[in-house]
Amino acid sequence: MTSSVSTGQQTLTLTGLRFDATLGILAHERTDTQPIQVDAELNLGVQALKPHDDDINRVLDYRKVRQIIIDECTAEHVNLLESLIGKLTLRLLQLPGVLGVRVKIAKLEIFEDCEVAIRMESGQW
Repeated sequence: MTSSVSTGQQTLTLTGLRFDATLGILAHERTDTQPIQVDAELNLGVQALKPHDDDINRVLDYRKVRQIIIDECTAEHVNLLESLIGKLTLRLLQLPGVLGVRVKIAKLEIFEDCEVAIRMESGQW
């Protein structure tokens, strides 16, 4: 008996995306940028193991996802990390074919001895 598996659960992952943003409630955070790191997982659900073609227009382009993350996090100053991660999560959930989103945003230099991060999970997992 031969088993023919033709589909699998697919997740698009971006890890360690670093860039500068204005984020925070302290006086210097309102005017100066600081480095943040974003990790994102997007649940794309069941996908064919062997797509019928090799066309970028038939998949969620990770270049687009990367740019959306940067644009959402740098569009304007946000006081709270919690507000920023909620805004980003909502935006990523709007992408075609995305069933669920897991996002982590870390402020890398707020303390000398640790990074501070918030993680959000929404949608189907």
